[in-house]
Amino acid sequence: MNAADGGFRRLRVLDEGAVRRIALARPEVRNAFDDELIGELTAAFAAVAAESATRVVVLQGDGPSFCAGADIAWMRKAGGYGRSENEADAARMANMLRAIDLCPKPVLALAHGHAIGGGVGLVAAADIAIAAEGTVFSLAEVKLGILPAVISPYVLRAIGARQARDLFLTGERFDAAHALRIGLVHAVVPGAELEAAAGRKIAALLSSGPEAVEAAKKLIARMPGLSPEAATALTVETIAARRASEEAREGLSAFLEKRAPRWSVTPKA
Repeated sequence: MNAADGGFRRLRVLDEGAVRRIALARPEVRNAFDDELIGELTAAFAAVAAESATRVVVLQGDGPSFCAGADIAWMRKAGGYGRSENEADAARMANMLRAIDLCPKPVLALAHGHAIGGGVGLVAAADIAIAAEGTVFSLAEVKLGILPAVISPYVLRAIGARQARDLFLTGERFDAAHALRIGLVHAVVPGAELEAAAGRKIAALLSSGPEAVEAAKKLIARMPGLSPEAATALTVETIAARRASEEAREGLSAFLEKRAPRWSVTPKA
C-alpha cells in the first residue's frame, strides 16, 4: 500500500521511489502541534522503519512555515491538566521525537518560514537539516513560563550546552545563519533552492550502502559517553561486521570495476 493511503489527517505522506516524504499538513495554523499530529508523526515514523523499499525520509511542512510549535488550543487544554495528564502528554511528544531519532533510515528535515519550540526539536532530531534563508527559529517556551524540556536532548546534542544557555534562557528568536553557526542546521540556501539542495542530499544518501547508513546511525548513537576501552571494542566489532557483509563486498567490487553499486538509486525528478 502506498504511504499516501495511510489515512492521516494532519500529515501528507508520499512515496517517491526510495524516498518517503512526510509533510506536516496543517498550514492554516503553521503546522502547529496538537495531540493528533503528534500521534500521526509517531505512527508515520514507526511505519517507515519497517519499509525496506524506503531509503530516505524527508520531513517538511506544507504552507508558509515548517512548524510553529504548539497549537494554542492544545496548550490551553493542557493548561487544565493535572500532573499525571501532563506527564502522559509530554511522554507522547517524547515518543514522537524518539521515533524520528531512532528511525533506521536517514531523516532529512527541510525548514522554512518558522521553526518554533517543538519545530526546533524536529530539526534537531533529524539526521540532516537544511534551512531556507529567512527561516525564523526560537525556543521561546520561557516566555510562557515553561521550558523546552522534552526537546532538550536533541537540541543540546545539536548545539551544545553553552548555546542552549543563551537560547533556552532568553527565548530570543534567531535566523537561519545563526542556526547554521551553532550547528542546528547543516546548510542554509535561498528558499527557491531548498528542494534542489534536498535533491542533492538525497542523491548522496541513495548512493550510499543502505545497511552501512543504518549501521553508521547506530554507531553515532552509541558512541557518546563510552570509555576508551568500550569505544575501541565497539568500533572494532562494527567495522569487522561491515567488512564481512555482502554489501561491503559489492561496494568494493563496484569500486574496482568502476561501476555504480547495485544499491545506488537515481532519485525521481
